[in-house]
Amino acid sequence: MLEWLRQLFAFNKEEEIEDPMKYLAVGLGNIGGEYDNTRHNIGFDVVDYLAEQHEGKWKTETLGDVCEIKHKGRTIVLLKPSTYMNRSGKAVNYWMTKKKIQKENLLVIVDDLHLDLGKLRLRGKGSDGGHNGLKDIQQVLGGSNYPRLKFGIGNDFHSGQQVDFVLSKWTNEEQDKLHKVIKKAADATKSFATIGIKFTMEQFNG
Repeated sequence: MLEWLRQLFAFNKEEEIEDPMKYLAVGLGNIGGEYDNTRHNIGFDVVDYLAEQHEGKWKTETLGDVCEIKHKGRTIVLLKPSTYMNRSGKAVNYWMTKKKIQKENLLVIVDDLHLDLGKLRLRGKGSDGGHNGLKDIQQVLGGSNYPRLKFGIGNDFHSGQQVDFVLSKWTNEEQDKLHKVIKKAADATKSFATIGIKFTMEQFNG
């Protein structure tokens, strides 16, 4: 009986071990066609680009659409939460647990209106900056010490129009720049998974 319990405990302990070669890249956004091509959904656009680039296949799973890609010996799990932006933490926590991914291997890709379009900023931790998605992830994970890649969307709006701005479509002029920046964000995501956050920050921030 004691031997059986020891084996069961060892099995469960092994099941809980996190995989250091596995990463979770979460693109934040809102589900529904009305949100396609909006500034607030740029996280979805980046992980969609990664999936297409690596010929990955999306599957609708619990709390989101999921796709796994391989890059230089790493497994990158791409996630588009289906919980809407202000409940993103539930999906992030679920898939971190399910895929046994450690917090330092989580990367949240998020829009940031404090950065000009074309600017990326990778950080290992930080405040939510008023972003509802980051705010919920912080509450669910119990802290703000998780990596995030901020994608600048600009701030060309008048006082009181912030919500309308982030939920609006890209202009034709912005669309011309967008593909290049999405590719850069995808490259930064893969770099994060291969050479780590420090060297990726040095290469892509600014």
